[in-house]
Amino acid sequence: MIKCITMTKFKLSASFRPIEDQTKAIHSLIRGLKNKLPHQVLLGITGSGKTFTMANIIAGLNMPALIISHNKTLAAQLYQEFRSFFPDNSVNYFVSYYDYYQPEAYIPHTDTYIEKEAEINENIDKLRLAATSNLLTRKDTIIVASVSSIYNLGSPLVYGKFVLELRRGMNINRQAVLKRLVDLQYSRSDYDFHRGTFRVRGENIDIYPAYDESALRLTLTEDLLQSITKVSPLDSSFLENINQLTIFPAKHYMTDIRDPEIFTTIRRDLQKRVKELNSQGKKMESYRLEKKVSYDLEMIQEIGYVNGIENYSRYFDKRLPGAPPYTLFDYFSTPYGKDWLLFIDESHMTIPQIRGMYNGDRSRKQTLIDFGFRLPSALDNRPLTFLEFLDRVPGTIHVSATPSDWEKNMSKKGTRVNVVQQLIRPTGILDPKIEIRKTHNQIENLVREILLRKSKKERVLVTTLTKRMAEELTSYLNELKDHAPSEFRLTKPEDYPLVQYLHSDIKTLERSDILDHLRGGKYDVLVGINLLREGLDLPEVSLVAILDADKEGFLRSYTSLIQTMGRAARHIDGQVIMYADNFTMSMKKAVEEIERRRIVQIAYNKKYRITPQNITKPIRDKLVEAPVESVIKNLHPHSLLIDVDPDSLTPHDKMKLARTLEKEMKIEAENLNFEKALLLRDKLISLKKS
Repeated sequence: MIKCITMTKFKLSASFRPIEDQTKAIHSLIRGLKNKLPHQVLLGITGSGKTFTMANIIAGLNMPALIISHNKTLAAQLYQEFRSFFPDNSVNYFVSYYDYYQPEAYIPHTDTYIEKEAEINENIDKLRLAATSNLLTRKDTIIVASVSSIYNLGSPLVYGKFVLELRRGMNINRQAVLKRLVDLQYSRSDYDFHRGTFRVRGENIDIYPAYDESALRLTLTEDLLQSITKVSPLDSSFLENINQLTIFPAKHYMTDIRDPEIFTTIRRDLQKRVKELNSQGKKMESYRLEKKVSYDLEMIQEIGYVNGIENYSRYFDKRLPGAPPYTLFDYFSTPYGKDWLLFIDESHMTIPQIRGMYNGDRSRKQTLIDFGFRLPSALDNRPLTFLEFLDRVPGTIHVSATPSDWEKNMSKKGTRVNVVQQLIRPTGILDPKIEIRKTHNQIENLVREILLRKSKKERVLVTTLTKRMAEELTSYLNELKDHAPSEFRLTKPEDYPLVQYLHSDIKTLERSDILDHLRGGKYDVLVGINLLREGLDLPEVSLVAILDADKEGFLRSYTSLIQTMGRAARHIDGQVIMYADNFTMSMKKAVEEIERRRIVQIAYNKKYRITPQNITKPIRDKLVEAPVESVIKNLHPHSLLIDVDPDSLTPHDKMKLARTLEKEMKIEAENLNFEKALLLRDKLISLKKS
């Protein structure tokens, strides 16, 4: 069992108090958790302060918490909110660290092997490592995560064992420190000092932890650790002295390569599988498998790591075949048992995602195994099944404005469904007014509404059904000044709306930046598909326009419509316009539910003589401050990549810039912007020469 250091209690920092509706919800949910109710539902409308309610429950029970969200953008927003509520505690962000991910796969009918290809976002990787290291050392820890929390992460006991504990004045051999750092997957880099590396300078060893913003300097003389100092990784300037610390591994998945039994077991299983394939007449497959696994084992024994090492995780974790993997849940249960809290945000979306992860992963890997690309043990590098997930959760609160029947049934105690409602907003703002308009001339009508909102310095969200439609509508709106009908001709160029689209092709951290730009006025309109539904906190948005509202399906279901309409519920003049020629059952149910809520809200405001007030919220700090990224992150036509001075960048950042230049060059060429593509090409050639 890993022992946690006792830290300060959760200290909730807020300039406001819960209103009556929130207070009732907080007390009811805390009472249910104390009474060991396994599942409860918080039905909270948009803007009712669900996050503040969750924060009060965490502070009230003083227990570590995991909040799972179904997409990275909402997880980022929740992370920022909880960070503002608990500035003195450990609030962490844990999502998939891939900006691009192509899993290993094989397509039998075309005999096509697709090698695993991934582009890891180092900032997110740092946040993930910080989350687990904080969880194992601090009790006052909150982690906001995506569904990647149910994926294989490696054993927390092994991770906790692979640490380097240091204290000032201890006797320790210099070579022993360097060897231990290599065991922790840190690499020596005396000239390019970056995350996950160390360097040696005279009697000093500088270490840049994979999970921290600052670097560490160890000063050793004659096997005595004279001092431990926090320093700036940029210029090595002094930050603070430390008496003792624990350095955690640079990667989550750690292996004990000194255990010969592990390699003996893998080779035994390899020979068994080779015989099976040969008996089936699959000579090529058996040859392929033997070569592949033999190479992997050599790499692991030599350097402790190989691409795809997670496929051997069952052996290194010493799990039985078919046993569930270690996940983020084990990093909670190892130190805390079930004395922690789980909130499932937007549970109507998150629960189905969790339920569906296992089967999709297994189908792809089974093909790889059948054709000799992987051992059967690859199946044990997987997400949790839904039953395994349910077996691991502590007291759980499902949070949603539109909970499904499954969540409601899970919250039953006897005949009573334990659903707590929050229908009142602290500001007194009502649910938005809804208007249904015909699709004839809908774009012209939409343009009028956008220009009206821009004149009032308000923002607009527009939802479409496809990515292509979102991008084409964005281009059309951005070019209004060039082709607008006479009725839309404006005297000043700045009076035309600035529009951006938001969909899954945009990188994780850039999505949060785009939302901040919308709030700050860089954009007036955001066009999207599915990312503009649940949870986005955009008080400047006064209009949500839903195109093709009568196209029944996932994106225009009752739940989706309610969630999309909620984006206009944070503005005092919030309005929803649905463009449709038919009145579907989903539209009918959504309109009726919004009207029901408005009746409750109007009655509450009348009873307590509340005058609705607009929400004013500052734009929160970015998830990660990265000076170079701020220059090279935007991939739209107005980026300034060609103006970046390569001499001002480190070699590592030059590589990042080269990848970004090449990507944008291809985008401009595809869009037939050949002049811009040529400029980018020349810049890329110049950068490679330097």
